[in-house]
Amino acid sequence: MPGAFTGAVLAATRFPPVRAAFTRTSAGLSLAHRFVAGESLAEGLAAARELNEQGIRASLDHLGEEVGDPAACRGAQRVYLDCIEQIAQQGIDGNISVKLTQLGMGVDDDLASKQLKELAAAAGDAGMTVSVDMEDSRWTEATVRLYAEAQQEAGNLGLAIQSCLHRTAADLAAVAPLGGHIRLCKGAYAEPPEVAMQSKEAVDGNFALLMSRLMAEESCMPAIATHDERLVEIALILAQGRANPFEFQMLYGVRQPLQRRLVEAAQRLRVYVPYGSQWYPYLTRRLAERPANVSFFLRALFGG
Repeated sequence: MPGAFTGAVLAATRFPPVRAAFTRTSAGLSLAHRFVAGESLAEGLAAARELNEQGIRASLDHLGEEVGDPAACRGAQRVYLDCIEQIAQQGIDGNISVKLTQLGMGVDDDLASKQLKELAAAAGDAGMTVSVDMEDSRWTEATVRLYAEAQQEAGNLGLAIQSCLHRTAADLAAVAPLGGHIRLCKGAYAEPPEVAMQSKEAVDGNFALLMSRLMAEESCMPAIATHDERLVEIALILAQGRANPFEFQMLYGVRQPLQRRLVEAAQRLRVYVPYGSQWYPYLTRRLAERPANVSFFLRALFGG
């Protein structure tokens, strides 16, 4: 979520000594394992199966973004095609989450569009969906456009939208009629004031407003992505007048007691399961979300 703390943490984690502390120490690796299922697809699938055993759906994300080489973009798609195949073969209740800069957006948007549509087709054949992640605001316009094109053709996609951005109400109005699932989250990138709200109060207020609009949309499935118990309670109240399903979405390793309570209350829950070797950018965003995450790392690093 935007703000001074987020910006400071993200800036600090770009320094090589800080990166080394995370990637070369047992404390850093321990923290990574808390939020990332592992580096291999097998580890991601194992985490998804464990979640299924707890009554939780999964969304597998092969970590990586802003891939600059077309061949690497095609390689990323092959990884996701393998993931779809393994989810289906192993009978896992899950889908995949993709970042369009992995598939070529920003390098070759036509390639990204083609690859996204091919993933949607493969997922559709396997009876599952594809979630399109939202990246930082440089990519919002293109992400919405490529998502809309693929969703109109395939019909089995979903899109993440961020309550921190000023433009999101308009984006929601544009994509909700296309069906699929809409993942409402707060946003994990440091953004300038002209693009994004800067205070927690403003972001939370906009989240509640967008959630009320999303819950009123019967044409799509709301996916309420929050660990904020107050917003969870608001979601449950708003859902009382809803005819069609919705689900909560949370992150792997975050607020697990709250996850268990939702499952025990018979609420649909999907957990985002990241895996892969490119885990450092993802980890830094998790750290930037909560001071407690930074404290956890520092205590482990210095033996406190």
